[in-house]
Amino acid sequence: MLNEIFTHTPLYVWAILSFLIVRGVIALRTRELAINKLFIIPIVMTVLSLVDVAAKFGLSGLGFSMWAATALVTVALLATFAKARVAPADTHGRVTVRGSAFPLVLMMAIFATKYVSSIAVVVKPQLSADAGFTVVVCVLFGLFTGYFVGRLVRDLRAYRGFGGPGNLKVAAHPC
Repeated sequence: MLNEIFTHTPLYVWAILSFLIVRGVIALRTRELAINKLFIIPIVMTVLSLVDVAAKFGLSGLGFSMWAATALVTVALLATFAKARVAPADTHGRVTVRGSAFPLVLMMAIFATKYVSSIAVVVKPQLSADAGFTVVVCVLFGLFTGYFVGRLVRDLRAYRGFGGPGNLKVAAHPC
């Protein structure tokens, strides 16, 4: 059965997995990057989870509500309590990002959740209407999305607090 599952998996799924592994490996090491690059993974992860929620459960009702509520609570908690992973860089508009294995682990968890839940729905289509399945999958996707977006919000707050020419507050002032 596993062989059938893997051979019937579309190639783009493996391309997405490859992209996530590469981005996760990059996140392992401390690096300097442009502030706008911090948006890449939160956007990709939000799109991937929202597309999956929409495809399996629709954008109205229990699934979307659970995803949105969990994501918002997670963003609020991380934005408020998480430690920023960025520090000022020597170059204008850039930050030094602390390396971590956690993004790689979370990206693999998102992929696994998406992959396994998709297989489950193909094997048992009635799961899309099962409230328990819907809640579990959508809460997981909400947690994953909230983590990446919350981390971004926290990092942007830290960036604003750095001061100097790369500061977002300074750039936002009409001079």
